[in-house]
Amino acid sequence: MAANEAGATGTVDRTLRILETLAQAPEGLALSGLADELAMPRSACHRLLAELVRCGYVRQLRAHGDYALTTKLPALGLSFLGGAGIVDIAQPIIDRLADTCGELVRLALVDGDRLTFVAKAQGARAGLRYDPDMGIDVRLSCSAGGHAWLMTLSEERATELVAKQGFGSPKEYGPKAPTTFKALGKLLDENRRRGFSMMAEMYAPGMSAMAAPVLRRGQDAVGVITIAGPLLRLTPARMQELGEPLVAAAQQLAMASATSPLFAKPGRMA
Repeated sequence: MAANEAGATGTVDRTLRILETLAQAPEGLALSGLADELAMPRSACHRLLAELVRCGYVRQLRAHGDYALTTKLPALGLSFLGGAGIVDIAQPIIDRLADTCGELVRLALVDGDRLTFVAKAQGARAGLRYDPDMGIDVRLSCSAGGHAWLMTLSEERATELVAKQGFGSPKEYGPKAPTTFKALGKLLDENRRRGFSMMAEMYAPGMSAMAAPVLRRGQDAVGVITIAGPLLRLTPARMQELGEPLVAAAQQLAMASATSPLFAKPGRMA
C-alpha cells in the first residue's frame, strides 16, 4: 500500500512538473528536450504526455511533433479567478493606476510560498512598452513585487522564502540585483521606511519597478501591486512621485477584496 501511494505521488509530481515546464514554452518542446530538462526517462515522460494529450491538457504540434499546452489549463485558472471575483475587484483599480502612471501595472497574489501575477493593465499607449507574460511566479530576491511582500514578513520568514527559491543565476536577474541576504536585508529595511519597494536594473537591464503590498487588516500581505517600465521613463524621481497613488491603490484593493474567498484565509492564494 505504501509503495502504491509513493508511486502515485511520484506520478502526480512528474505530471505537474511537465505542465509547469510546458507553461514556460508556448512554442512547444520536443519529448527528448522535455525529458532531459526534467531528468526523467523518456519512456516515462512519453506515457505521461500521452495521458495529458488524452485528457486535453497537452497537444502535439503537427510541424515538428513537439508538445505544447492547450488552452484547457489556462481556462481553468481564469475560471477559478473569475469565480473568486478577484479580477473583477482588481481590474478597475489597476486600470486607474495604469492611467495615472502610464506604465505596466500588475497584481500578484500570495499563495503559500509563492507570489504569482494574475491581472494587469498597460498604461503605456506608445513608445517602449514593458509587458512580460502573466501567470509566472515572481522571483522574490530581485523583483519589486517580491521585495514588497518580503518587507511585510519577519527577517526569519523572508530569509526562509528566498533560501527556498534561491537567488537564481546571473541570467535570471539584472546587474544591480542583490545576491546575498545581507544586501537584500538592507534593501528591505529601506522599503519598510518608505512604505513601498523601488528598484532599478535589479530584475532586468534597463528596467525599473516599484510595488506596494495589499495588506489584510493592515498586517498580512495577500498580494502586491506593481508598476514596471523602462528606466528612461520610470526614473527614481518618477517612482517617488508615484509612491502615493501606488500605496493608495493597494489600500483600495485591500478594502474592496474583503468579499473575495481568495482573501478569506491565510495560506490559500492569500
